[in-house]
Amino acid sequence: MFDRPGGGDRAVLVNLDFGSVDFAESQEEIRRLAQSAGIEALATIKGKRQRPDAATFAGSGKVDEIADALQSAGASLVLFNHDLSPAQQRNLEKRFDCRVVDRSSLILDIFAQRARSHEGKLQVELAQLEHLATRLVRGWTHLERQKGGIGLRGPGETQLETDRQLLRKRVKVLKDKLATALRQRQTQRRARQRGQGLSVSLVGYTNAGKSTLFNRLTRSETYVADQLFATLDTTSRRISGAGGASIIMSDTVGFIRDLPHTLVAAFSATLEETVRADLLLHVVDAASPARDDQIAEVNKVLVEIGADSVPQVMVFNKIDATGLQPGVDRDEYGKIGTVRISAKTGAGIEFLRSMLAELHETQHSAVGVAAA
Repeated sequence: MFDRPGGGDRAVLVNLDFGSVDFAESQEEIRRLAQSAGIEALATIKGKRQRPDAATFAGSGKVDEIADALQSAGASLVLFNHDLSPAQQRNLEKRFDCRVVDRSSLILDIFAQRARSHEGKLQVELAQLEHLATRLVRGWTHLERQKGGIGLRGPGETQLETDRQLLRKRVKVLKDKLATALRQRQTQRRARQRGQGLSVSLVGYTNAGKSTLFNRLTRSETYVADQLFATLDTTSRRISGAGGASIIMSDTVGFIRDLPHTLVAAFSATLEETVRADLLLHVVDAASPARDDQIAEVNKVLVEIGADSVPQVMVFNKIDATGLQPGVDRDEYGKIGTVRISAKTGAGIEFLRSMLAELHETQHSAVGVAAA
């Protein structure tokens, strides 16, 4: 029998290079993910492989190196910047005699810490349970043993099957509650559409500055922090743009490389705001050396949730850290492509407001023509 060891917050980070072009950026990202989860990184193990090892993901030599780092650093947790199979996770925990956490589990844990609204907490719990379901299928061997003993003899079911049944019941309850929340959201959206306001959603890579921009445009106080996934719960506010335009602005959860599919599925109710928007403001950290990769990752998630056909304007944020000048770039037909701003200092915000008013007027004219 193997019982999983307890966890801790002092970790050895493991990041292996399988030929990725953004390996250096992924090093920084796993460090920031650990920091966002409240984990202290005591050591980092790097390596290069052609493919993952079937049994331990990292291979025997690298596993020995990780074990040595655990002992010398006094760490109680191993954090992989990769997704592990249940068997790999079990084998590694047996070898290290400590908790091993993979990338998806870490992101799920951060989401669990950050969720504030009732709906957000439901979404995170659903994602965690659906992730756990994959662990139960090929999970810990002691769960497959028949219960026995005084007061423990059941109706002939293994502990594993009992756990599966309990999990399925809870998943159904959560999905029903989220379906109710989605219906309420759709009702609110129809009410806003009757007011003929321009519906705008902020999307972007995590920590690109969406919430800072949202606060700047709406004069609200959404939580902002220099950390990954500071905002999980979608917040919507009505703002008045230049020329008296009525605009509904929504701040959404940030995306990240290899965002767990269970999270994308669980947050479908929240991300519905993105799919149904009239316009997406794709906020980009202009100071990031990996901004092109981050843009590609966000667009990949937009395709996954069915929002790739929504009109999009790129907003290059944090120009105060790049030397770029505020302004608007248009194509040869006069269509707005990018806006350069600093949400922190307010530079270029007037260009963004004018652009939103212009798009609102275009939409209003189109609605009028259709009605006629």
